[in-house]
Amino acid sequence: MYAQALDQKDKAPSVVEDPEHLARFEARCAAEEKIEPKDWMPEGYRRTLIRQISQHAHSEIIGMQPEGNWVTRAPSLRRKAVLLAKIQDEGGHGLYLYSAAETLGISREELYEQLLSGRAKYSSIFNYPTLTWADMGAVGWLVDGAAIMNQIALCRCSYGPYARAMIRICKEESFHQRQGYEIMLTLAKGTPAQKEMAQDALNRWWWPCLMMFGPPDAVSEHSQESMRWKIKRFSNDALRQKFIDATVPQGHYLGLTFPDPDLKFNEATGHWEIGAIDWSEFKRVLSGDGPCNRQRMRHRRQVEADGAWVRDAARAHAEKRAAREAAAKIAAE
Repeated sequence: MYAQALDQKDKAPSVVEDPEHLARFEARCAAEEKIEPKDWMPEGYRRTLIRQISQHAHSEIIGMQPEGNWVTRAPSLRRKAVLLAKIQDEGGHGLYLYSAAETLGISREELYEQLLSGRAKYSSIFNYPTLTWADMGAVGWLVDGAAIMNQIALCRCSYGPYARAMIRICKEESFHQRQGYEIMLTLAKGTPAQKEMAQDALNRWWWPCLMMFGPPDAVSEHSQESMRWKIKRFSNDALRQKFIDATVPQGHYLGLTFPDPDLKFNEATGHWEIGAIDWSEFKRVLSGDGPCNRQRMRHRRQVEADGAWVRDAARAHAEKRAAREAAAKIAAE
């Protein structure tokens, strides 16, 4: 899901690394050793991780918005409770990921500032609107399903804090995917109008979900280096194909059709083949011109402003507590 982070132009100045340190680091990666925060690492490795982990965290936080849109309109109390639990999970995922990024020497405040200023990206998929209840099913089934394809491999990422955070995140994302598919199944087996709603959601979300894996390998700027360092385990195209092969049979079981007249099964390769992806749309949405880009960021900035007094109060309380503890320590001496 977050392969897009690896394809943002790295504009930081190049750093000349110590050849001996670099050789040892490369050997550790090749030997499948985990790299920990206090270990020596190339500056490019650190920057790549910050870019990827922060985009992952931002995506979890922004991704709460299109689902929050349906909390008050979910069709039953059970559906509301499940959706609320899912949104809470995603907030927790953002927390784990921001914490992992902080171990690389960047503050959470700086990470937030990068998001709010537009310098940091989040997954393009969250710039599409959720128009009907069926979209909650499509987001769970397709978006979270695509996320799992990428994130399971991240459990074996060479950077220890990121890999460990992904273990719990994957367990929860697996539940989200099943929850979404159950919504789609209920609609597909329901009235003709409900099935039509499910089909419409699939029509709108299929292609954006395929773009989530990032651009084709041939134009992916950082993939080779990231795979050598074991940050990535599979290429964008390999993960996209794996997702297609798993998802198309699920859609057929629902009795739905995919919005791709060129979709066909290749008996020789054992894979489903798709038509051409419109990468111009991907670039347009990622650059800030998607259906909901401005809405998502406007809401995020407003939430940040509304919560300023809470952060200020917490900071003041922490300072007073530290002052009291310091005074007590002096008195005790």
